[in-house]
Amino acid sequence: MIFETHAHYDDEQYNEDRENLLREIFSAGIDKIINVASTMESSRECIKLAEQYENIYAAVGVHPSEIDCIKGDTYEELRSMAAHRKVVAIGEIGLDYYWDKEKEVQERQKVEFIKQLDLARELDLPVIIHSRDAAADTMEILKNQPKRENPGIIHCYSYSVEMAREFIKMGWHIGVGGVVTFKNAKVLKEVVKEIPLERIVLETDCPYMAPEPHRGKRNSSIYIPHIVDKIAELKNVSGQEVEEVTYNNALRVYQMK
Repeated sequence: MIFETHAHYDDEQYNEDRENLLREIFSAGIDKIINVASTMESSRECIKLAEQYENIYAAVGVHPSEIDCIKGDTYEELRSMAAHRKVVAIGEIGLDYYWDKEKEVQERQKVEFIKQLDLARELDLPVIIHSRDAAADTMEILKNQPKRENPGIIHCYSYSVEMAREFIKMGWHIGVGGVVTFKNAKVLKEVVKEIPLERIVLETDCPYMAPEPHRGKRNSSIYIPHIVDKIAELKNVSGQEVEEVTYNNALRVYQMK
């Protein structure tokens, strides 16, 4: 069985065939899916989707590039949504300096990131971290947070082996998706080789970043076996072992066992 730890099935790209696609996905051995928010509106939609499907769960939060949607009552609403029985994480939250290069915007991202980290700690929920071109600031903020036994996932990991080891020492899990199958993903492949399988979780970030041989197409959880196969190859283990270990890792992260 496969645990998909990061999907966006509320995205409009699935409006035409969402129900049929999810039926196909669950029939193909995908056992659980975390549908992850990026805005307040998508947080609400993630909960609605989780209410419709037994094996879909929700993460609520505001992506760093979407912080303009944060208003005066946002954190009270997030706290209320996080109490829902199907909400298992705060996310995706973090820093994104790829799109937002202005210092003022980056400082605001840090403020909202820390507020959402504080909320997750208050509610004892793991967090799903988005960090792009912001390695040093992400590490500094997370190191300054009170230590938690199970802080969450560094989603779509894109930094060095050394930084991955540092995150793991701090208790984090590393999210590995379709990028690991790309020919030019040398650093991520080295990360997967070097870190323990017990710290890796599977994800797609669908509808984005489909793995080879589907790169450039709309992504979905049905393509996760390509990610499993590549991780198995890199770590010289069976695909079954990758599925079993990552499944249990995800259960542990999301406090579902």
